[in-house]
Amino acid sequence: MNDIQSTSFLKSVDLCFDRAAEAMELPKGLAQQIRTCNAICEMKFGVELRGGYKIFTGWRATHSEHALPAKGGIRFAPFSDQLEVEALAALMTYKCAIVNVPYAGSKGALKIDPKKYSLEELEHITRRFAQELDKRGFLGPGLNVPAPDMGTGQRTMSWIADEYQKLHPSDINAQGCVTGKPVHFGGVEGRVEATGRGVQYGLQEFFRNADDVAEAGLSGGLEGKRIIVQGLGNVGYHAAKFLQEEDGVLVVGIIERDGAIFSESGLDVQKVNQYKKNNGKVEDFPKSQFFKQGYKMLEFPCDVLIPAAMEGVITNQNAKNLKCKVLAEAANGPVTYEADRILNEKGIFVIPDAYLNAGGVTVSYFEWLKNLSHVGFGRMDRRFAEAQNQRVIELIEKALGKKVDQDAKNKLLEGPSEINLIRSGLEDTMRVSYNEIKEQHHSNAKITDRRTAAYALAIKKIADIYESMYL
Repeated sequence: MNDIQSTSFLKSVDLCFDRAAEAMELPKGLAQQIRTCNAICEMKFGVELRGGYKIFTGWRATHSEHALPAKGGIRFAPFSDQLEVEALAALMTYKCAIVNVPYAGSKGALKIDPKKYSLEELEHITRRFAQELDKRGFLGPGLNVPAPDMGTGQRTMSWIADEYQKLHPSDINAQGCVTGKPVHFGGVEGRVEATGRGVQYGLQEFFRNADDVAEAGLSGGLEGKRIIVQGLGNVGYHAAKFLQEEDGVLVVGIIERDGAIFSESGLDVQKVNQYKKNNGKVEDFPKSQFFKQGYKMLEFPCDVLIPAAMEGVITNQNAKNLKCKVLAEAANGPVTYEADRILNEKGIFVIPDAYLNAGGVTVSYFEWLKNLSHVGFGRMDRRFAEAQNQRVIELIEKALGKKVDQDAKNKLLEGPSEINLIRSGLEDTMRVSYNEIKEQHHSNAKITDRRTAAYALAIKKIADIYESMYL
């Protein structure tokens, strides 16, 4: 049977959920309550463009309301459809629970190719979409909070936030109706890089667990590990960049739309990204081999394979050929359900998307908290912390009878800035969540892999909330 037909994205998510639920003891009907998408709205709206009117189709799904607001990105893509939105909304519910972010899951999409419209036209279309979302109760800081996704970014979120503020001028928390905004418009430093940074922190935590590293057939830490990245978009680029610059990995392969490039001695991620921006492709990048059938590089030998683009790129057709030791799912749903079974049988250690892709929503949560508190992170305690550190240094210098090196002194004196606090909070989230998933795995004999453990962890946390509601 064709893999794409048998295991669509939504079906893969639901099957993973069912597998985890079957390994748990839940009250009758509760698993169905958690799994069911609560609301899905299809919107068709007209926009005056180019001397006439054009009808656009958009969707917004709220998968769960065990916690509010519901949270999830909005993507602009020509291939978007309702089933994709429902799958992504469900994944958001589980993702938020896994990383202890108190949101329900939501997702939205507009069926559009952004490249075919001018900036002014995109703004007009986006503002109309925001009006439709607001009209139907799918937008608001206490109800439903979108974020950037494929085809959208900081500017898109600014348009939505500004439109919401116009519609609700008395709402002092209006800026919190979306996250992923520019810093000067209520965003936080580190949000653009957040999902990629989360991938880095998740892999760092994997390599801190020597038993997991050994299970994957590896040894040591991240330094020198051979990595292939599929997709050099926002997530893939930042994950590869940080892993290369800060952890010393060897990025030997990069897969893009026009093909893939390979270098045994390693590729400079920053230079590849700039080359791609300048030329619109990776073909002919200096000192690299080019493969027109880039997807074939998914099957190249490496220590860590990072799919960071689309869902469903690893199917039962190519899963059996994968030669990586670790599959780190930076994208949403890159592996179909049947492919996941094959990977487990092959002994490939899968770090699941429901955990590893959660850096974006975690930092979105921090941004939302900033918007609701109306105080930037570090503003209240940065100088206090610096003064405290200064007194500690003075005591050290007095005890030693000599001055501390100035560079070391400057580092010790530095108080908590927003970017440092954001990264600290994200790293803590990824480290704690990794070990909660591991504990869930080892505490239940029916659970045989980390994806099932991650889903089971999410189900347990959501079930506890629902059971508390019904007491």
